[in-house]
Amino acid sequence: MIARYTRPAMGRIFEDENKLRIWLEVELLACEAQAELGSIPISAAETIRAKANFDVHRVLEIEQETKHDMIAFLTNVGEFVGPESRFIHLGMTSSDVLDTSLALQMKQAGELLLDDWGALKQALATRAKEFKYTVMIGRTHGIHAEPITFGLKLALWYAEVCRNIERLTSAISTIAVGKISGAVGTYQHVDPFVERYVCEKLGLQPSPVATQVLQRDRHAEYMNTLALLGCSLEKFATEIRHLQKTEVLEAEEFFSKGQKGSSAMPHKRNPITCERIAGLSRVLRGNALAAMENVALWHERDITHSSVERIIIPDSCALLDYMTTQFTKVIEQLLVYPGRMQWNLNATHGLVFSQEVLLALTKKGMKREDAYRIVQEQAMKVWQNASDFKTLLQSSAEVKKLLSSDELDALFDPKRSLKQVDYIFDRVGLS
Repeated sequence: MIARYTRPAMGRIFEDENKLRIWLEVELLACEAQAELGSIPISAAETIRAKANFDVHRVLEIEQETKHDMIAFLTNVGEFVGPESRFIHLGMTSSDVLDTSLALQMKQAGELLLDDWGALKQALATRAKEFKYTVMIGRTHGIHAEPITFGLKLALWYAEVCRNIERLTSAISTIAVGKISGAVGTYQHVDPFVERYVCEKLGLQPSPVATQVLQRDRHAEYMNTLALLGCSLEKFATEIRHLQKTEVLEAEEFFSKGQKGSSAMPHKRNPITCERIAGLSRVLRGNALAAMENVALWHERDITHSSVERIIIPDSCALLDYMTTQFTKVIEQLLVYPGRMQWNLNATHGLVFSQEVLLALTKKGMKREDAYRIVQEQAMKVWQNASDFKTLLQSSAEVKKLLSSDELDALFDPKRSLKQVDYIFDRVGLS
């Protein structure tokens, strides 16, 4: 299902055609480096560059017999090149090509994901500014707390997206390394110049030290970063799901003409995209755990990681690409209901201003413990009888002695909660 929605650019990164094309480029660059060293004739390197090619179907056909993907690939390339193919893969091991190429694929995928998150960042910035001063109730433990603005909620997400872009940039840097150092990483049969040459041409850094493989803590960091980004998307999506509850209904996923919410109940408008995103984040976390299991390999290498990575890396990159682009659309098209936000703000009959009253009484000289007791006693009456909080306070002799009606009215103005909104937006970078 997800593959159908994945953008073609992400899908192509992990297709056999792109993978084998990168393998071929690694081999061709290695031949060029060997020619510069004088290890093979320059004319051979030129011939290899001119003739080298592959056919995906032929490689798979050969692999059916060899049971070895790299040997099948090299055999097919040799069919195109001819006698000079004996100079290809000189002194190298399969993982020199496989790991260097996988690193480049992960770098390509990461850069595409950076584009996704840049678009999400922009969408959040636009909507946060739109609702900068739109007052709504803040909730802690799911219970009404004090007023905030919907713009502040989106600014919070914007800041988290900025952090995630930094994390992804760092993870790409960590994985963007190659190795061409032979069967156990000692360069016994290949000069380190070959590795430096190939990596420079591919936009990678040479690994400072390796075994037969690049160490899988790099891949685990990358995969955990993808999972963490998925956690953020789940967090945002879960909030929208809460806000779309019928009894809340402060925001809602866009519901297109002709869309259906339920096969049984025609009235339904469900947050299906946010629910899908929340569910898929679990897959990213599961894949990240598998990547951590891949870190501990036997000695200089085993292949327990290989089969796992063929699944989890393409899948996680495609999943996060899908999740991010879908959530960006949710934000861009999100239906926001300020009137309902105001209705919910008033639903507790003024209780959300209890701290304003508490602090005002203490500023007038009342002990905090006494002020808390007086305010809480009136607040509990509101919970029990749906009374008006301000009216109850105005009838309290202890309160009237210190606060006038005008002073109480001022304390119940939700705009008092907005005085630092500009400051917060400036600090987040949304001014």
